[in-house]
Amino acid sequence: MSTEEHTPEIHAEQAEPAASVTESAADESAQAAVEPTETASKPAVAPSPRPPMMPRPPAMPRPPASAIRPVVLAAAAAPIVPSTSDAAEWGRVTDDGTVSVREGDEWREVGQYPDGTPEEALAYFVRKYDDLAFKVNTLEQRVQAGGPGAGELAKQAQHLVTEITDAAAVGDIAGLRARLDALSGSLADASAAEAQEAKAAVDAAIAERTALVERSEAIAAQDLSSVQWKKVTEEMGALFDAWQAHQQNGPRLPKGAANQLWKRFRDARATVDRQRRAFYADLDETHKAARDRKSRLVERAEALAPKGVDGIPAYRGLLDEWKAAGRAGRKADDALWARFKAAGDALYSARAEQAAATEAESVPRIEARTALLEQAKAVGDEANLTRARALLTRIQREWDEVGRIFPREKERALDDRLRVIEQELKSREDVDWKRNNPETKARAGAMSDQLMQAIGKLEAERDAAEKSGDAKALKAATEALEARRAWLDALGG
Repeated sequence: MSTEEHTPEIHAEQAEPAASVTESAADESAQAAVEPTETASKPAVAPSPRPPMMPRPPAMPRPPASAIRPVVLAAAAAPIVPSTSDAAEWGRVTDDGTVSVREGDEWREVGQYPDGTPEEALAYFVRKYDDLAFKVNTLEQRVQAGGPGAGELAKQAQHLVTEITDAAAVGDIAGLRARLDALSGSLADASAAEAQEAKAAVDAAIAERTALVERSEAIAAQDLSSVQWKKVTEEMGALFDAWQAHQQNGPRLPKGAANQLWKRFRDARATVDRQRRAFYADLDETHKAARDRKSRLVERAEALAPKGVDGIPAYRGLLDEWKAAGRAGRKADDALWARFKAAGDALYSARAEQAAATEAESVPRIEARTALLEQAKAVGDEANLTRARALLTRIQREWDEVGRIFPREKERALDDRLRVIEQELKSREDVDWKRNNPETKARAGAMSDQLMQAIGKLEAERDAAEKSGDAKALKAATEALEARRAWLDALGG
């Protein structure tokens, strides 16, 4: 089952790694600077429980890298850290232990400290103020250092504003509020730019995932009955890997858009996977049928072993059936072919052994025919055609008596050499026949007589032309006379 079938749609988006917030060395030094101290001139004050350190803000998703940059404050105010000696400027204590803080020109009650001296009461609420001042100072340092995104820092600033408003503390509350207002103003533009960049990053991520979806849908929409499934499977796997990498490393998309894209991507993959399973199911059936056919052919081929050489024609027929049986899958084909070929090798090995034995028996016959060829050389040297023909006839008779020779190629080579001698003798006999044929001789004699008569007549015409001085007649008679004499020479007259 594929991965996405195990994963509900809500997991289409994976949470981005949380950005950890680390305290810098400057934070530690600032914390040491704002710790309230008791001076030697003051009477000893019983230590009161110090409120716990403010916990680190929860980890938030890291914004795009381009959006994380230091926010430069227009004017970073120096920390205002009142001490107990300044408490009278910002706070007062009534006789019943009620403590008030001055905010501008007005006083606001912050609480009661009835069981201690006025100094102890003020010191207690000053420490409350110190804690608030430390938080504001730490936030300013984080803004300057470019820690979390501007939007998150703005949220922290707003949280501190709420915490400082009507805080039960003695100190320059208005000063802290002014510093927070300055931070909020500086962070406002950065937050807007950050939000715009984050939106652009989300839009780009949606476009990238849409491209993955469209490519997967294009694969699913093609005719999957004639595709190369290995290539299609590799491409769909690469698309799914890209999708997962985008979820892990890209920005978090809105849930609606993410779920919609995932549904399209999942449906396209399901279509391809369904077609792929159907294809391989059909292929398995085809392979099974071919495997059964080839198994039967192997059994028939192995059954030919007792026939030896005589089984080769039948094996060749089985080989033709094997070629038409189709594919049975690589492993099955290799295993079955090994058995089928082994059966054929046994048959051909038997033939090779038989041929070797027969060839060994042919060695004396080869030697006998080779000796006859040496004798046949005398046929061409014999001038008397009658004796030459008699010699060749005897050699031909002995040649046939030698018997068959194996391999056949060797026999054909010896026959070809004897045939050359036979052809040479036949050519000589044809020439002699044409020359000594009585009928031919009779026709040649009659022709010679005719030519002799013509030559005699032409000689008389030539002599007459010479006497009369007829040059034209002389030339014609001379040319005709020369032609007739040439014909007579050709006849052997």
